[in-house]
Amino acid sequence: MSEIKNENMEFDNCSTIIVGKNASKTGHVHVAHNEDDMECITQIHVVPRVKHEEGEVITFRDGSAVIPQVPETWAYTWTELRTLKGIGGEPFADSFFNEWGVAVVTDSCVGSKVSEDEKMKDGMGYALRRLIAERAKTAREGVEVAAALCSEFGYRSSRCYHICDKNEAWSFQATTGHNYAAQRIGDDEIYYIPNWYTIHKIDFNDTEHKNFYWSEDLVAYPMRHGWYTPAVEGDYSDFDFALAYQHDLTVIKSNADRSDLAWSKLVGEKMPYRTFSVKASKKYGIEDLKEVVRSHYMELEEDLKTDPTMSPHRYGICRDTTCASEIVEFHDDVNVSCVWRSFPRPCAAPFVPWYFGITTLPKGYEWMNYQASQLTHFYCDPDEFKYNSNYAYWAFRRLQDVMEFNYQYCEEKVHASIKELEAEWTEVKPMIDRAYLALKETNEAYARQLLTDYTCQQAQKAWDWADQMLLELADNQFHTRMDYWRSQLDSQKPLSVEARNSM
Repeated sequence: MSEIKNENMEFDNCSTIIVGKNASKTGHVHVAHNEDDMECITQIHVVPRVKHEEGEVITFRDGSAVIPQVPETWAYTWTELRTLKGIGGEPFADSFFNEWGVAVVTDSCVGSKVSEDEKMKDGMGYALRRLIAERAKTAREGVEVAAALCSEFGYRSSRCYHICDKNEAWSFQATTGHNYAAQRIGDDEIYYIPNWYTIHKIDFNDTEHKNFYWSEDLVAYPMRHGWYTPAVEGDYSDFDFALAYQHDLTVIKSNADRSDLAWSKLVGEKMPYRTFSVKASKKYGIEDLKEVVRSHYMELEEDLKTDPTMSPHRYGICRDTTCASEIVEFHDDVNVSCVWRSFPRPCAAPFVPWYFGITTLPKGYEWMNYQASQLTHFYCDPDEFKYNSNYAYWAFRRLQDVMEFNYQYCEEKVHASIKELEAEWTEVKPMIDRAYLALKETNEAYARQLLTDYTCQQAQKAWDWADQMLLELADNQFHTRMDYWRSQLDSQKPLSVEARNSM
């Protein structure tokens, strides 16, 4: 292993945690994801099922692939990250949660090896995540959709797709080009990834794909270019996907720090870098995952001794680039499955329950409808990035940014209030679940309206909270400063009558 590499510009530092169904308190898979990108703004969409004409194709601004459309695409909730950077849009950030209970979140990975004569300049990019959500009824089917698309059209990045449902969770790790490897997270395991490949040994005898999928050229490609040579000709049991496709497995500081932090919180000790998953020694709940995705860098407490004003958002999991955090709590009934959403940073906002089964969005959580967003995702208007009090995003963004001026001063009040909100939701949500299930027996439409109304009410409550919290912090700081300056005036010796008369 080479020395740790400290890059000056490391912005795409997402984190994903997956808990296998037997390792969770609910008996269903859990997924937690922090999305990290620079200068993004976040909105949510509810996209319905759509029927398509025969012969219809779909293309995306960031790739050349012309992809045949399927007869019908599934409904989904879409967390959209928009930005003006690069080509004008954010091609590798959005997450999706579809009507069948399939969740798709992703992490960038250290660039994969690719030969000069086979570099993928086009192929697919953004298309892959959306098409998985639109076409898959299960996580396994999502992996097969991704595999077929990568094989046919090629992929233009190096990325890990986390494709999960209530029963199965898969890590689909794509290289630049047409190759990929996918591994299932064990039911009794917990998984964490920063931003590098973590799949190592592949069971090539698993032809039924119980735990692995792989591209046809996965081993032959690095052999042709001298990146892998089997110890015994024809025996590929020593093939290591991460090593074959990512140079010398250089340890990047940002990834290493987050790996150490996450594993220490999850299992009580640091794990070797690029660990795929470990067997869980306890049952994990949503509260456990909240704590991890809100974690700041490991040396924070020590650094605060020398500088109490220091920002906690450095090489942690919750960091300066975090622009959305989502924790998926699956349920037997897909409509009761829930995305706990916090944005931009989860340390500065509560995790609000958003049910999969909602039919409309809370007011103010999108500023253009999904059709317009699909058309303009890569052509963002600069005016979108100006403060607008009509949209929820800016309330949370203002609070987060103001906290950064004096985070330690604001932290105690904000975190105490978040704890109260989340405790209420934790207590009430099971009641809403039961009410939905009972009402569903007589009228499913009314039952889904119950979930929609509750989600909208709590989203508005969180928005109101952010506005009020900002006001209270400003008032508190104002009175603290005024009390200080008054004390300075009071400490001055008053002038005598003679002195005043002589002025």
